[in-house]
Amino acid sequence: MRFTDTLERLRGGLIVSCQAYPGEAMRDPRTMAQVAAAALVGGAAGVRVQGIDDIRATADLPVPVVGLWKDGDAEVFITPTLGHAKAVADAGADIVALDGTRRPRPDGLTLAETIEGLRAHTDALIMADCGSLDDAIAAEAAGADILGTTLSGYTGERPKTPSPDRELIELITADCRRPIVAEGRIHTPAQAAAAIRAGAFAVCVGTAITHPSTITTWFAGAVAGARS
Repeated sequence: MRFTDTLERLRGGLIVSCQAYPGEAMRDPRTMAQVAAAALVGGAAGVRVQGIDDIRATADLPVPVVGLWKDGDAEVFITPTLGHAKAVADAGADIVALDGTRRPRPDGLTLAETIEGLRAHTDALIMADCGSLDDAIAAEAAGADILGTTLSGYTGERPKTPSPDRELIELITADCRRPIVAEGRIHTPAQAAAAIRAGAFAVCVGTAITHPSTITTWFAGAVAGARS
């Protein structure tokens, strides 16, 4: 029942990613929780947060919380091991997001073994952050509940497009049955809407909503260009 309820609450909706990088002024769980609460006022159907403390700070919000833990400097760093995934679930995430690529994982487990171990530990849903169609097909076969396009352009299998990888959304829609969350370089409402039309179950937007440093560079660059 929880699986169905969580997914239905996200269907056709906007997930807002509330993350700040280490060393930034907003890198504080209380701040991220406030940003997440503000996103809900604007109509977010869910939030995506990074780090155990941030997950705990947002776990009581009245929308599904997608939790992850970025750790390490290896290629696989988004909730890279089964231990990380269990900790994310234990912190209160409704959905555990993890690296859903076919690359070797730091603990030596396969994605299927990681998902199996997490299933035995929690009833949280599992979102696989993928970088290609082959990743998505493999993640679905491994038992992931949700397929994300989060890593498109970052694994070497697909070019890093300046805008959302709409082609990948369409490819996954045609070949997979699990719900797709479009994520990555979605910078405008029009792009978010286009992702839904391309077949996405829901859309996740972060930088364009919750990262003021980056947003400021966009406007500052435009103003500087106009002056010159």
